[in-house]
Amino acid sequence: MKVERKRYFDQVRARLYEGRMTQGQVDGHNALLAAWEANYAANDPRFLAYCLATAYHETGRRMQPVEENLNYSAEGLVKNFHRYFLPADAERFAGQPERIANRIYAHRMGNGSAASGDGWRFRGRGLVQITGRDNYRTYRLEDAPEKAMEPETAVRILFDGMIAGRFTGYALNDFFNATKSDWVNARRVVNGLNRAEEIGLFGVIFATAIGLSLG
Repeated sequence: MKVERKRYFDQVRARLYEGRMTQGQVDGHNALLAAWEANYAANDPRFLAYCLATAYHETGRRMQPVEENLNYSAEGLVKNFHRYFLPADAERFAGQPERIANRIYAHRMGNGSAASGDGWRFRGRGLVQITGRDNYRTYRLEDAPEKAMEPETAVRILFDGMIAGRFTGYALNDFFNATKSDWVNARRVVNGLNRAEEIGLFGVIFATAIGLSLG
């Protein structure tokens, strides 16, 4: 499926950007559309719509690779990572992103202990926040994790991970197929049901923008 750019940008600009987009946003959308048309267009076009919605959400609308922001206050640590921080701990870790990453990601996703530094080294990066040594190893980035911030690499990880089901075990085909079109539960491909309804709505908007009829 080839996406007609004028229709696409007219709809996306009006419905998701209050009528104005930066050049970086335009470039990010174009990079995703071009990669889809070159390498993934044999797949269900609903996959494209949901991948666009995911990138839109995960990057805070920028559509450019981003690095996980772990600069939390003590209150933010207790609220978001209560499994890892009691209030007294939170005060000692507040405002120290590297220490925070090393604690919350220790002994998970292939990472070593907090002392190993793996949590910080393999923190979330890209268009879909690839995280953990195992995930970086999957994409041959274990020795150069910063390359997840390269646009071409970030686009490849987004599409491959979501289509092949490499992030959570769920793949887009589990939610978009001949008998199902589940825009809400598709969030399980990336991150449980965190903000699933909101991202599902973005997916429907992107589906319309690329020319799908969802009636």
